Amino acid sequence: MMSINKGKEIAEGSSGPAAVAVGAVVGGVGGVGGGDQRNPPPLSRYESQKRRDWNTFGQYLRNQRPPVALSQCNANHVLEFLHYLDQFGKTKVHLQGCVFFGQPEPPGPCTCPLRQAWGSLDALIGRLRAAYEENGGLPETNPFASGAIRIYLREVRDSQAKARGIPYKKKKKKKKRNPLKATEVSSTSFPIQQP
Repeated sequence: MMSINKGKEIAEGSSGPAAVAVGAVVGGVGGVGGGDQRNPPPLSRYESQKRRDWNTFGQYLRNQRPPVALSQCNANHVLEFLHYLDQFGKTKVHLQGCVFFGQPEPPGPCTCPLRQAWGSLDALIGRLRAAYEENGGLPETNPFASGAIRIYLREVRDSQAKARGIPYKKKKKKKKRNPLKATEVSSTSFPIQQP
């Protein structure tokens, strides 16, 4: 059975000793790094988090009774994994009957459950989706890209927004600014010399 700390660290994005131990169980991920095998280049934070998430999900599948082979994994297993991670959440999600339901900053404590924040789950699924394909999975069979997962994440996002009383607003993409405007280009370019 997976220890609570290992699940907690994956949910929180920790790189503590237990999380590192999980990552150390399996050797390198295929295709990562290269060159000298004794001193591979350090992984980026994203890559090490992705590896840790992938290893933890694999451990979760192996701990199922009966164990689930990765090739047999489907969206239902992913949904069960996300529900399992909720026990390590730090986000208070007020229930419909709670007096603080819909209040962004409740004035007091309540008994509503702690859950994983929507943003954490969304980022986790993104990393696992990429790791699945990097480890030989086909995009067509990727359980992390399933419509059921997208629907679940949307429902979590909406319910958490209602419980907090703050609507979710999609971030606007910033327009890339061209450092040289048309007027600057003409004033800084070299004049064409006429013969």
